[in-house]
Amino acid sequence: MSLFIHHAAWVDAPYVVLSSGLGGHASFWNPQIEALQQYFHVVAYDQEGCHSDSELLPTPYSVDHMARQILDLLISHNIREFHFMGHALGGHIGMQLATYQVDKAFKLFSLTMLNAWGELDAHTQKCFEARTSLLLNGGAEAYVRAQALFLYPPHWISTHLDPLTEAENKQLMDFPPIQNALARIQAVQAFRIEAEHQQALKDVPIHLIANQDDFLVPYQRSQQLQQLLPQSQLSLFATGAHASTVTETAQINQSMLQFLKSA
Repeated sequence: MSLFIHHAAWVDAPYVVLSSGLGGHASFWNPQIEALQQYFHVVAYDQEGCHSDSELLPTPYSVDHMARQILDLLISHNIREFHFMGHALGGHIGMQLATYQVDKAFKLFSLTMLNAWGELDAHTQKCFEARTSLLLNGGAEAYVRAQALFLYPPHWISTHLDPLTEAENKQLMDFPPIQNALARIQAVQAFRIEAEHQQALKDVPIHLIANQDDFLVPYQRSQQLQQLLPQSQLSLFATGAHASTVTETAQINQSMLQFLKSA
C-alpha cells in the first residue's frame, strides 16, 4: 500500500484519513484534497492489491485485513489521532478500525461514511453479482466499461463521456489481478455491522452521507445505519449518485467540512 500525506499550512492541524471504496485508489479523493487541506493534514492511500503489479491477496480476505493494513501504515508514520472518512467499503473499514482502539493505542476523532451500509441490500447484492459475472465472463474491460453505470447519474455520464473514457482506459492499464478484484468484492459483501462495532463507535461522532439517486446502494441503507448508530447524523442529498464526491463535489465538500470542523 502507498500512503500520501497532503500537509496543511500549519504543523498542529489534525489528520483526516480518506479510505476509498471498491476501486481502492487514493486518487478517488482528488476532488476533496484541496478543500480538506485548508484545515487538516490529509492522508489518502492505495489499498493493498489494487494495482496491476500487486501480489495476490490472502484467502480468505476480509474487511478486517483492510482495516489492520491501514492502521499499521498509519502507526508506522506515527499518526495515532485522526478523523476517518470512508466511501462505501471505506466506511466499513472505518467501522472495523474503531474496534481496535483500545488494543492499538490510537484515537478516532470521528467517522464519516458515504453511501455505506450496515447490512447488504438485496439490490446491491444483485449489482455485485452482475459485476462479478462481467469480470469472470467478459474480463476486465467489460467490468470497467460497466462501472460508471453503477457510480454516476445518467446525465453526468452524458456530459462527461470523454474524461470518463480516458479514466477507464487508465484504469484498464493498471487493473489488478482478477483474483484480487473478486476477493475485494466478496469481502465487502460479507461485511455486517455487529454489536462490537456499535459498542466501539458509541462515543465517536459519526456523519453519514447518502444520495437518493444512488443506483448501487439504496439510500435507505444509510437511514438504517443511522438507527443502528443513534449518535450519528445523516446528510441526505437528492442527487449525486454513488460517487457524489465526484459528481457533486462542492456540495459534498461543504457537508464534510461542516461536520469535521464541529466534531
